[in-house]
Amino acid sequence: MPLAMTLVAGAGPATPPNALEAAGWRHAEWHGVAPARFRPLPGGGVAVEGRGEGSFVWRRVQGGAECLSWRWRVDAGPPPTDLTRASGDDRALAIAVGFAGWPTRVTFWQRSQHAFAQAAAGSHPLPRSVLLYVWGGTGREPAAFPSPHMAGLGMVRVLRPAATPPGRWFEERVDLAADWRAAFGGEPPPLQEIVIGTDVDDTGSRVEAQAEEIRFRPCR
Repeated sequence: MPLAMTLVAGAGPATPPNALEAAGWRHAEWHGVAPARFRPLPGGGVAVEGRGEGSFVWRRVQGGAECLSWRWRVDAGPPPTDLTRASGDDRALAIAVGFAGWPTRVTFWQRSQHAFAQAAAGSHPLPRSVLLYVWGGTGREPAAFPSPHMAGLGMVRVLRPAATPPGRWFEERVDLAADWRAAFGGEPPPLQEIVIGTDVDDTGSRVEAQAEEIRFRPCR
């Protein structure tokens, strides 16, 4: 998918007010991909179900880069796929954090690609750099690697490969400031939004997953 379809909260119509919006989330779709079904969970989390579909929910966040913690589980998801490639890279869940500023060494081409995506997104300001934490992949991907869809403006870490045992909760905690520095250099810009998405359209897989207890907090 091109950058315009994959930058955080960058595509799809606004969802009418519903339980998700009452819980602070907005549901968005990728053009040409049937949307999955999200529902809110107590405490600010979400659950997702679908088959051969993909979409995401997002909400605004503010403040500086801190530590982000959550717990998640996958009861059904796609088989291992190579997430370093732009074709066929399905994943059960991804939690992405968008930042308001550019990578330290942003190029003119990257700015141009972002401008193209922003034109497609309309009035919603897109983040200029993104960290993505994924449940999916082969487990053989590098520890951190550029998203093949985001023109170098998104960095991916696989926290749980697709072969992780299903039906179990796993706790996660990531240092956003440290990860941003390692990915893009310099000091991280302010936070802008958080996204939870699924993408199983290439393999036509069934997905059933949850993420909850999502918290931004100081790392010390």
